[in-house]
Amino acid sequence: MRHCDVYAVASKDIVFESFDGEAVVLDLSTGKYFGFSDSGSRIWHALSSGVSAQALAGQSAGGATISMAELEGFISRLLEYGLLAPLADTPAQPVSADRLADLAQTREPIRVEVHDDLADPIHEVEEPQGWPAVKHTS
Repeated sequence: MRHCDVYAVASKDIVFESFDGEAVVLDLSTGKYFGFSDSGSRIWHALSSGVSAQALAGQSAGGATISMAELEGFISRLLEYGLLAPLADTPAQPVSADRLADLAQTREPIRVEVHDDLADPIHEVEEPQGWPAVKHTS
């Protein structure tokens, strides 16, 4: 078990938005972006708002019950990517019934995908077309 059970978004360079319930997280310092499965998106939102991992373990998601090992693996990846940071001595926020109901309705297992092919829309585009015509290097 981890010593810390409460997390927050690691820095102001980490921004995220949900599109049709799926979270996309962008690290502005590295240009990498991260896509989550529907269950991973719900867990990301819960963890980044101060809900403890312990409150999420044992809940239903993606057609199965979330095990603590599965949750810790997901959190380890988020920590490794620098998306979350542990908060010591911080009380956890309660998990709402609505959040748990949303989590239970997910269909996919917990997953995160990493992408580093995000082009700079100002400096890495073909002239004179502009965005989204990405400049090709040969």
